[in-house]
Amino acid sequence: MLKGFPPVIAADTTHTLVLGSFPGEASLAAAQYYAHPRNQFWRLLGAVIGEPSLHELPYDDRLVRVLAHGIGIWDVLDACHREGSLDSAIRHAQPNDFDSLREHAPLLKKVCFNGKTAGRFAPVIAAAGYDTLVLPSSSPAYAMLSFEEKLVVWRQIPV
Repeated sequence: MLKGFPPVIAADTTHTLVLGSFPGEASLAAAQYYAHPRNQFWRLLGAVIGEPSLHELPYDDRLVRVLAHGIGIWDVLDACHREGSLDSAIRHAQPNDFDSLREHAPLLKKVCFNGKTAGRFAPVIAAAGYDTLVLPSSSPAYAMLSFEEKLVVWRQIPV
């Protein structure tokens, strides 16, 4: 059983929580969200928050900058079995404890989902009273849209 990461969130995370599905192999090995060099997450989020060099910063500095903009990062899954990094290979998934969101971030208003796999949880999160948005996946495996096409939708994240 693979174990995911704790949330990157603060009590003053007011705008948005971005939920991925589950960390890929590169992320698990590095113990960092979105560590695969071809994943566009940090470039997309940097463009959204007006910090285009976000992806060039050391990981801990990226987290500080994202939190400073009122945005948090987490995954929909806490644990699962998976060979490789593809969401389609996820088995025996265990969701994270979303009931704890109000404790960790009482001011949070919107939850965005990084890709359709994570987006399957949108109805559950919406029922808890959050605005939701399913974003095109930042994964290199999702190549149907260009960076610029993905960014058009990602710009709907409030900052």
